[in-house]
Amino acid sequence: MMTSENIISTSPQRTDAPTLAALPRQRPLLLVGHGSRDAEGRQRVLDLAAAYQALDDSRPVIPCFLELTEPTIQDGVDRCVEQGFADISVLPILLFAARHNKFDVTNELDRARQRHPHITFHYGRHFGIAPEILDLWRSRLDWLDQLQQNPEGISRSDTVLLFVGRGASDPDANGDVYKLARMLWEGSGYKTVEICFIGITHPRLEAGFVRSRLYDPQRIVVLPYFLFTGVLMKKIFQIAQQQQAQFPQTAIACLPEMGLHPLLLQVMRRREVETQLDQVQMNCELCKFRLAASHTHSSSHGHDHAHDGPGHSHDHPPDHPVEDPYAHPDQYHQRAWQVP
Repeated sequence: MMTSENIISTSPQRTDAPTLAALPRQRPLLLVGHGSRDAEGRQRVLDLAAAYQALDDSRPVIPCFLELTEPTIQDGVDRCVEQGFADISVLPILLFAARHNKFDVTNELDRARQRHPHITFHYGRHFGIAPEILDLWRSRLDWLDQLQQNPEGISRSDTVLLFVGRGASDPDANGDVYKLARMLWEGSGYKTVEICFIGITHPRLEAGFVRSRLYDPQRIVVLPYFLFTGVLMKKIFQIAQQQQAQFPQTAIACLPEMGLHPLLLQVMRRREVETQLDQVQMNCELCKFRLAASHTHSSSHGHDHAHDGPGHSHDHPPDHPVEDPYAHPDQYHQRAWQVP
């Protein structure tokens, strides 16, 4: 019989310094995190920026946040201007390209350009699906196979991998979650992989556990696809513990977020070099904003999306409980491809 205690695995963090390619230019880098009301989650983004800066002090690395905390994107741009820079690389510290990446960060850069019309921004790619990220998670899963983490020696063939995404109002981003989960599962030996989300879209995490148990596994491995800790990560841990207490006959192991990892720094360097060589290639073919624009204007679509949309609606944990606007799957799926 399993208990809900100690199901959260604290896999060892790698601290070895990665080998990074040389930068073509000494252009300042503005790192844009999502932002969190959780102080620990906010600090992790600042730690990432500090670690990345320590690897190369040839240009400043300036962290900022899209929302929920400070410094803001406007604060970060002002810091660059105060230091005399007019040419700035911008990297979104985001896993997938959803509305935040396509609309909200670029809206803020447009605002900054209005205040500082002499500035040129070079906007980079999100993390996306990268070989290094697949390697990171494979190493975490290998670690879970060790006797200390799997004392009963449950095989992967008797284990379901439960992949948990954040959830977005953009079908393209949600589709990338499924693609990455499938690539990670392919050849892994796990009985199957189930994909779910902690917010906005469906199926939700509770449904993911129900679907996982249909395979009658001896073990469920929960993989929360998050960069850093925060309110939603802690919610995932809480639900996993509740599930373990409710169904003690099935072992549950819950991996932590990616955290500060050398492989992530390697991806960041590649994304930064892309901005300096003007080689940024966004995935636009299935972007709902592009599809809406093409239906309206029948014009070609480059890497920029319309930046004049209204404010966004996101599934951030409210200060006071409110009705979840995405609680009913049929309502969400009917408007998933609509542009705000």
